[in-house]
Amino acid sequence: MKNKISVAIATYNEENHIKDCLESVHSWVDEIVIVDGSSKDKTVDIAKKFKKVKVIVTTNKPIFHINKQIAIDECNGNWILQLDADERVPPLLKKEILPLLKKDPDSLPAAYWIKRKNLFLGHFFKKSGQYPDPVIRLFQKGKGKLPCKSAHEQIKVKGEVSWLQNDFLHFGNPTFSEYLKRFNRYTSLAAQELQKKNSPIGFFPFVKSIFQAHYAFFIRFFRCKGFLDGFPGFVFAFFSGLDYPVSYIKYYELTKQKREIDLAKDWD
Repeated sequence: MKNKISVAIATYNEENHIKDCLESVHSWVDEIVIVDGSSKDKTVDIAKKFKKVKVIVTTNKPIFHINKQIAIDECNGNWILQLDADERVPPLLKKEILPLLKKDPDSLPAAYWIKRKNLFLGHFFKKSGQYPDPVIRLFQKGKGKLPCKSAHEQIKVKGEVSWLQNDFLHFGNPTFSEYLKRFNRYTSLAAQELQKKNSPIGFFPFVKSIFQAHYAFFIRFFRCKGFLDGFPGFVFAFFSGLDYPVSYIKYYELTKQKREIDLAKDWD
């Protein structure tokens, strides 16, 4: 008995990543479903060169997980492996997944946590709260769903969740400029969340965000041993702290100027 496995990917302007991502899975999976948010680069053209790939073009949603869930819903395999375009499945992880496809799904957990190695400033994190960075990415069809409410949510699973032993690789920040683009987008989303909550505005809330920044730096660099990651660990801890005041400043701007953040432009 061999169960089929599908890969679900959402993309937007991923021409620098999608080829390597697909090459890490196309030879051993049964199907790859890509939902593209109307990329302006060659993402779709590159993806269509691979066999087993089905591309669905739609709009680029403010909450990117909406397109991920569309890809998940379109998958036909008994098992679904959800990947981002900037992630890779190394041979050891592939070798661990394949035997699961030969077993009765009813005898296995509904889903699996997979550890992730994150690249930053040319360095794969060892600590900094960024490793093992577990995410639920392998699950049985119909038993996993994204809430589609925030940028950092996990898949909600109906049933038991176990662990795989091997890591997959995440190249989310190949350059510092790419990191700043994500930083800009995530702080914009955080500002919108503050606006929905009608959070207080003024000098003291901003001072509070400064204290939150210092606390976040302390957690990343000392408690999570970011110092073991050297200079990349320090930079990551510093900018993790800046999330709070930057999000608050954007929230202040939204409220006082009575305008909306254009997330599509932030994404570009």
